[in-house]
Amino acid sequence: MASPLFGLMQDRPLLISSLIEHAARFHPKAEIVSRLPEGGIHRTDWAGIRSEACKVANALHKLGVQPGERVGTLAWNSYRHLALYFGVSGTGSVLHTVNPRLFPEQIDYIVNHAEDQVMFFDTSFAPLVEKLAPKFKTVKAYVCMCTRDAMPKIDVPNLHCWDDLIGGESDAYTWPEFDERTASSLCYTSGTTGNPKGVLYSHRSTMLHTLMELAPDTFGVSSRETVMLIVPMFHANAWGTPYAAAMVGCRLVLPGPHLDGQSVYTLMRDEKVTFSQGVPTVWLMLFQYLDANPDIDPKKLGITRVGIGGAAVPRAMLERFENQFGAEVVQGWGMTETSPIGVISKLLPKHDGMAGEELVKVKLKQGRGVWGVDLKIVDDEGKVQPWDGEAFGHLRVRGPWIASGYFKGEGGSPIDEEGYFSTGDVATIDTDGFLQLVDRAKDVIKSGGEWISSIDVENATMSHPGVAEAAVIGLPHPKWQERPLLVVVKRPGAEVDRQSVLEHLGQRIVKWWLPDDVVFVDSLPHTATGKLLKTQLRQQFKDYKLAD
Repeated sequence: MASPLFGLMQDRPLLISSLIEHAARFHPKAEIVSRLPEGGIHRTDWAGIRSEACKVANALHKLGVQPGERVGTLAWNSYRHLALYFGVSGTGSVLHTVNPRLFPEQIDYIVNHAEDQVMFFDTSFAPLVEKLAPKFKTVKAYVCMCTRDAMPKIDVPNLHCWDDLIGGESDAYTWPEFDERTASSLCYTSGTTGNPKGVLYSHRSTMLHTLMELAPDTFGVSSRETVMLIVPMFHANAWGTPYAAAMVGCRLVLPGPHLDGQSVYTLMRDEKVTFSQGVPTVWLMLFQYLDANPDIDPKKLGITRVGIGGAAVPRAMLERFENQFGAEVVQGWGMTETSPIGVISKLLPKHDGMAGEELVKVKLKQGRGVWGVDLKIVDDEGKVQPWDGEAFGHLRVRGPWIASGYFKGEGGSPIDEEGYFSTGDVATIDTDGFLQLVDRAKDVIKSGGEWISSIDVENATMSHPGVAEAAVIGLPHPKWQERPLLVVVKRPGAEVDRQSVLEHLGQRIVKWWLPDDVVFVDSLPHTATGKLLKTQLRQQFKDYKLAD
C-alpha cells in the first residue's frame, strides 16, 4: 500500500489562547460591559481582557499551579470571569467552573473530586466559601473577585483580593504551545444518576465547537453584534459564547447576578443589545416585567435574535418574541456532554413559503444537526429507528466535541459500540433531519403500552393565556400503568381553572394524552440549570390518587 501524501500546510495547534490574542489584536476596542456582583457597571475591551488574562496566568504561576491542575470558579458572568476563561486554560491548566446553585454537599463533592488547587469566587458566594473551605481538601488559595474595599470579612485560609493579586502582576506573558488535545476546562453535570460527573473538554474540541457556533446556520454571531450573555458562565462554558465572542471580536454584555426582568430589560435597552442567549425561565421573568409595564414597546429594544436552550421553547414564548419583539428565536438542544451544541433550529429554503400551523410546528422542533454532530435514535433493544418524524427512539450522538467518558472514569462508559454517546433523551427525527425531543427517558409517560410526551403536553398548556408555567409527570394507574398529572402555575391575576385548561388542551393534543387531573401550585421546582425538577414533583405528588 502506498504511503499517504501529506499536505504542505502549517501544523499549528488549536489552542484557546489564540482566541484572546486574535481579539486583542484585531478587535482591541470592542467593548466588554459587566454589571458587577458588588454593584456598578464596569467597562473594558478585548485588549483589556487580554491584559487581565495574562496577569491571571502570571499570578497562577506564582501560586504554584501546574499544567493539568484544576482552577475552580464560583462566579457570575463578568469581565473577571471572562479573563479566567483565557488566563487559566491558556497556561495549560484546567478551568473548572462550579455551579453555585447546586446544593452545598454537591459543591463539596465536585471541588474535591476535581482536586481544585485555587478557588476564585465572587463576593456573593463569600458565605458559601467560608462554610465549605474547611471541607475543600486540595484548595491551597482563595481569590475573591473584587476590589480591596469590597473584600468580605470571612475566615478563609490564604485569602487574596483580585485587585491585589491580579492587579499587581505584569501583563507581559507568552502563551505556551502544547498538544491541542490537552484538557482546557471541566464542567460537572448533575443531569445523571448518582453524584455529579465531570465533562473534560479539550482545546481542540472547544475550538472546533467555536468555529461551528459562528456558522450562519448555527448562531451566526459576527463582529457587528452586541451580545448579552445571560447563560451562566458556569453552565457548559456558557454555550461556548465567550470563545465565539473572542473569535469574532463582538461587543459583549455580561449581566452578573442581576437576572430579574427589570435588570435584564434595562441592560438590554441601555447597551443596545442585538442578540441574547438564555434559558426559558429567564425570559419568563422578562415577560412578567413587561406585563407589569405595558407602556414598554419591546420592539424598540432592537433585539434581532434570541437564543434559547436548556429546555424546550414553549409556543407562547416563540410567538411573543416574534410578534412583540420582532426577534427570531434560535432554539437549540445540547447538554454539558455535547459542549453543548447538538442541534440548532434554523429553517431551510423549503420553508420560505410555509405559513401557519405547519411552520410553527417546524420552529418548535429543537433543530437540525450541525456539522460535527452525528445523530441516531434507537429502540429499547438498540435497533436504529427511521427518520420519519414519527418513530420514537433513545437519542445518541457522536462527534469531535462530544464526551467520550466522564472525568476519572465515573459511571463507566456512556459510549455504544459505534462510538455514540447515550444522551438519556427520547426523540423523533424527521426526513429533513429536524430533531424533536419527546422527553427525558426517565420522564416519558408510558400509558397502555404507548408513550406520552410530557414536553408536548407542557407546551400546549403554556399556550393558555392564563398559564405562566406547567409541568407534566406520570403517576401510577391501575389500568394504564401510568397516566399524566398536570401541575400548573397561573399567571398573576389570571382566572383559570381545571376545566378551562382541559378544554384548551382538548383542541391541541390527542384525547388519550389529556391529563387525568390538573393541580395548581404557586411555583415549580427547578434544577440548578433552570430545568424543571420532576424528581421533586414526583416525590411531592407520590401519594396523589388519580381516578380509576
